[in-house]
Amino acid sequence: MTSRPEPQTNRTRTIRYHSPEADKKKLFASTGLEQLRALADGRTPPPPISSHVGLEFVCVAEGEVVMSAQPDRSHDNPTGSVHGGFFATVLDSVCGCAVHSTLPAGVGYTSLEIKVSFLRPITAETGPVTAHGWVTRRGRSVAFAEADIRDSSGRVLATASSTCLVIHPDPAG
Repeated sequence: MTSRPEPQTNRTRTIRYHSPEADKKKLFASTGLEQLRALADGRTPPPPISSHVGLEFVCVAEGEVVMSAQPDRSHDNPTGSVHGGFFATVLDSVCGCAVHSTLPAGVGYTSLEIKVSFLRPITAETGPVTAHGWVTRRGRSVAFAEADIRDSSGRVLATASSTCLVIHPDPAG
């Protein structure tokens, strides 16, 4: 006898976001730390990716960032646990923002690589998770950061190490 699969329930999720500042000179007029603090206290709208994974700032300091996220069923993979892309996105965000918090006005960054180690599964039942990212070294052109994600009991769910390219303004203009 073959069992029937449970009926699927269609669900929707609406993502609302503001487009990032189009004027790069205005965007980079402040230091990275000032930009992140403006995001954290609501003076600047969050980037679109924050809406997708429910990222919110908890703490911002030079070289260190803490964010929370709320996994839900829209993040599931086919086996019913949260997709690894959720982990990677949250970890990449805290690593990148930790690097960004060390940058002077006019200087940006982009991720060059990230290595994620998945230690425990996350499901919608896990509840809110907290990600902590910190800079281990920042040079003129490359920065290194590490991060972890923990559940509300403090158990480490995933870790990451990241390399970011530090982008200086083009002197030619």
